[in-house]
Amino acid sequence: MSRRHLKLVLVPMALLVVVCVSACGTERIGVPRQKSQAAGGDLYHGAVLFSQRCAGCHTLSYAGTHGSAPNIRVAQGNSGPNFDERCERPIARVLYAIENGGFSGAYMPQNIVVGHDAVDVAEFVAKYAGTHASHSPGAPTCHEKPIGKLPANTSGLLSSDSASPNYTGSG
Repeated sequence: MSRRHLKLVLVPMALLVVVCVSACGTERIGVPRQKSQAAGGDLYHGAVLFSQRCAGCHTLSYAGTHGSAPNIRVAQGNSGPNFDERCERPIARVLYAIENGGFSGAYMPQNIVVGHDAVDVAEFVAKYAGTHASHSPGAPTCHEKPIGKLPANTSGLLSSDSASPNYTGSG
């Protein structure tokens, strides 16, 4: 094959590869840039942090993440729950999971975000998780369940070096 023919084949193939690769990673955060009404947190900031710190293990379309295994039979040990399908409410429950490494403590690092960042991520997850959750007829959907509120005294929460407060929210 001559050099000219080789160029005619390789140049279009290289352009095709560039176009295909540039299409990867175009998922965007689907949360408006506004403060939340619940506790004055920043939902967009929570979505950004979730995308940065939780994307490897969790799926949540509003953060543009796809870390959960699509099929549980082929899931790796660190594949976390798919939050598009799993409802996570109330907010105190989400905050508990962030502080304690989930509910099993097996793979998720404790305090993956701390302080106000943890509150922002917890509010984001509580608000947007469960958007694709299936529900039984007559049972409330995820978004009909109350998000709840954080305890008034969050001084222990907002200090990353102090012990976590004891939450008594309903699960």
